Amino acid sequence: MISSNDFRTGTTIEIDGAVWRVVEFLHVKPGKGSAFVRTKLKNAKTGNVVEKTFRAGETVPQAVLEKSTLQYTYKDADDFVFMDMESYEEARLNAATIGDRVKYLKEGMEATVITWNSQVIEVELPNSVVLEVIETDPGVKGDTATGGTKPAKVETGAQVMVPLFISVGERIKIDTRNDSYLGRE
Repeated sequence: MISSNDFRTGTTIEIDGAVWRVVEFLHVKPGKGSAFVRTKLKNAKTGNVVEKTFRAGETVPQAVLEKSTLQYTYKDADDFVFMDMESYEEARLNAATIGDRVKYLKEGMEATVITWNSQVIEVELPNSVVLEVIETDPGVKGDTATGGTKPAKVETGAQVMVPLFISVGERIKIDTRNDSYLGRE
């Protein structure tokens, strides 16, 4: 149990059988009446955001999340198979569980899998990945870094906007959080 006075950004709590992460909190002490804590909560599984008010000192169950680093090994039909490198146990996750970051999964890549009550809540990929460009328009002499961008398809199938001078076969670094080009590798 955790007191509403102890809420911090990132704290995970359990409400109505679901895990919620505190996005914002504000301790309000009005001149008249009792103090309260106004929060903005994000559902860890669905991503929905709600605003909820708690009485000051009210206790709620704290959700204990377990983080484990698993390695992506291969795709089997609709499932993505991850392996725990310590126990060599396999975990099968579907694309819906992984989310839109599935487009950056590459064999051998390590990901952080967050579970709650033996249920996968979230899969976190590294903030940046290095992938090879397999399809893009050819670069032309005179293309510069500040000239503009063009679409490029990388080895995992993801499409990223890259500078005009990037050509097929080059390895580029991509930010997985906002799908942006970071540089050549």
